[in-house]
Amino acid sequence: MSRDTPHAGAWDEAEVVMISALEHYSYCPRQCALIHVEQVFDENLYTLRGRRVHERADNPESRLEEGVKVERGLPLFSERLGLIGKADVVEFHSDGTPYPVEYKSSARRQKRHDDLQLCAQAMCLEEMLEREVPRGAIYHYASRRRREVVFDDELRSLTEETVLAVRVLLVTATVPPPVADARCPKCSLFDACMPFTLAGMSGRTDEMDSLFDPGT
Repeated sequence: MSRDTPHAGAWDEAEVVMISALEHYSYCPRQCALIHVEQVFDENLYTLRGRRVHERADNPESRLEEGVKVERGLPLFSERLGLIGKADVVEFHSDGTPYPVEYKSSARRQKRHDDLQLCAQAMCLEEMLEREVPRGAIYHYASRRRREVVFDDELRSLTEETVLAVRVLLVTATVPPPVADARCPKCSLFDACMPFTLAGMSGRTDEMDSLFDPGT
């Protein structure tokens, strides 16, 4: 299997979406824009844990493990969707069916943004290998357990919708306003984003505008 640099056909460079951006956008569109538009990235405890978990999976290799062919760090692309990225692990079942496995540092629990990222990997594999990829798994390192994900029509449609939303963000270079909610303290971009500070400033600006609005 080729490990050439992934490509996305005739898409302009600004339109090509990284698979990782789908997870970022699903978690928080502003986080996605800061990383993929503004090129801002900071480390925190959660990203450091994630980096450690991915250390082995990110090293490209092909081998047999307990009779199963396993590809690590496999480059992925979809010309149809304009996607590029890399799979942590792709297992190939005895009939040749690919089974992508994404490593996460968290404990085992369902997260839609993780499922989107994995589904995008599956859709790339289907295009590259011309084989149906019906399911894959998230490996949760903290609990040492897998959670299987079925790539049904609903998840596939949501994945394609998210690709389009991220592309609009990239092409227009838009940075959405902060959400300022419970997600923010866990985000590695908390200091760069300043969600609660900016949200507070916005509220004060609206209040000042109302003072000078002759219609109020």
